Amino acid sequence: MPTTKTLTAQLSVAAQLLPDDLPALAAAGITTLINNRPDQEAPDQPSSADLAAAATAAGLSYHYLPIIPGQLTDDAVAQFAALLAAAHGPVLAFCRTGTRSTTLWALTQTQQRPVTEILAVAQAAGYDLSALAPRLAQRSQAAPTASVSGDYDVVVVGGGAAGCAVSASLLRRQPALRIAIVEPANEHYYQPGWTLVGAGVFDPRQTVRAMADCIPKGVTWLRGAVAECLPDAQQVLLEDGQRFGYRALVVCPGLALDWDGIEGLRTSLGQHGVTSNYSFQHASYTWQQVQELRSGKALFTQPPMPIKCAGAPQKALYLSCDHWLRQRRLGDIQVDFCNAGGVLFGVADFVPPLMEYIRKYDAQLHFGETLVAVDGPGRTALLRYTDADGQSQTRERQFDFLHAVPPQVAPAFIRCSPLANADGWVDVDPHTLAHNRYAKVFSLGDVCSAPNAKTAAAVRKQAPVVAENLLRALAGEPASAHYDGYGACPLTVERGKVVLAEFGYGGALLPTFPLDPRVPRRLAWTLKTQVMPAVYFDLMLRGREWLAGPQARPGDAVPQP
Repeated sequence: MPTTKTLTAQLSVAAQLLPDDLPALAAAGITTLINNRPDQEAPDQPSSADLAAAATAAGLSYHYLPIIPGQLTDDAVAQFAALLAAAHGPVLAFCRTGTRSTTLWALTQTQQRPVTEILAVAQAAGYDLSALAPRLAQRSQAAPTASVSGDYDVVVVGGGAAGCAVSASLLRRQPALRIAIVEPANEHYYQPGWTLVGAGVFDPRQTVRAMADCIPKGVTWLRGAVAECLPDAQQVLLEDGQRFGYRALVVCPGLALDWDGIEGLRTSLGQHGVTSNYSFQHASYTWQQVQELRSGKALFTQPPMPIKCAGAPQKALYLSCDHWLRQRRLGDIQVDFCNAGGVLFGVADFVPPLMEYIRKYDAQLHFGETLVAVDGPGRTALLRYTDADGQSQTRERQFDFLHAVPPQVAPAFIRCSPLANADGWVDVDPHTLAHNRYAKVFSLGDVCSAPNAKTAAAVRKQAPVVAENLLRALAGEPASAHYDGYGACPLTVERGKVVLAEFGYGGALLPTFPLDPRVPRRLAWTLKTQVMPAVYFDLMLRGREWLAGPQARPGDAVPQP
């Protein structure tokens, strides 16, 4: 294995790699390679294409960011920083000697470390970057100023379901609170509806509203994106350089869909039969392709956990197959479901009824297979799996229709912040949703580390818990509200029937209604298609906690708003 030199816990650098080096690097824990050397610099240099093929075979993510000596641009630095932020694990960057890769890293650090520290880290790895000091100093001086633009009682990071719901719940308890939501988007999406868009049940316009209509009245909307959370200073830094102080912070920006984590997926979406209900722009294309497919191979995939709404990948399968069955086409369509995990659904009680539908639709299950690349024009998917000897292998599957789900991670500004745990999620107590190290920081929704299902239904129960415990923290009192891990996944097994899976920590069944939750019901379909959107927009986002009031911790009483 080649000699690698460590710069940070995430990043190491090395001199030129050879294709034969890559299996050993993968075995050592490297997950991502960044090639900073242009092709054809030397006659004995392997091509980027050869290295990319070897990386795929070894199960490594590969990126080509060539740097010509003396031509290292700020745009290249930004691209390098983006690749590091998107990486899921240890990264190895390389060039001829490792110097260009180290220089790229150094230039990404000027707003995070003193110049002297950057140079010292590089020197410890064997790279003398003293000649780079003027450029590092110039970039450092361009960092945003530390002036605070305003102070609030509560700053909420994210204007999605979690951000709006918790802000509304806080205001219902204390209307005089000064609350600000930081959110860059102008639209608010009802993402649970996208599965139904992909089945022709909803019009996409039913799933989007203006953000201004969803931000609770009385809350200040800071229209921007967070660059950094600074919990030690009780501030958030926005990308435009503004800083806002707070007494308490709620972190709920959602998660990031890593479309580039599957090679070729981003460029294939919306054409060649490649689609995803995880994209507002492409859910309608799902329905178009389902209608047009009359025979051939339909491939549905699910990436490693955690993901937003773990049932959504198979919901797409059930509703598509139901349509093909009703149109008497299913017998001419081969249906495959490739799941990176080892089970159909994480709560065992719901597996038997789901398996009945898998058999009904004659779908073939392939566990332990992860989609890693898509060739749209060639209608080919490349999947990685582990063979009987424990070796990582790949296999190709042809498709006429592909519903792909991207891997999902916490946003980069969270993964790189003091708020994150080792896996990159906001580190919270799973019951109080308070941060484990910062007493006046809370988190809910997809970005928090609590091991519940990442669903809008979970947010509905989490928001009152956070509101109650945050106010007690501001008053110097201990947390009193308790979150039991509730989440719900309405599994649309056919058009007109739903298995309403409601469960909490440890897979405990937590049905809202006194009915067997494992039975597919038309009533649950009505709830999914007609009742839940109204509950979402008219109750949850308005702080009306219908069937969602906070539970007391054992021995505590929770006052009602």
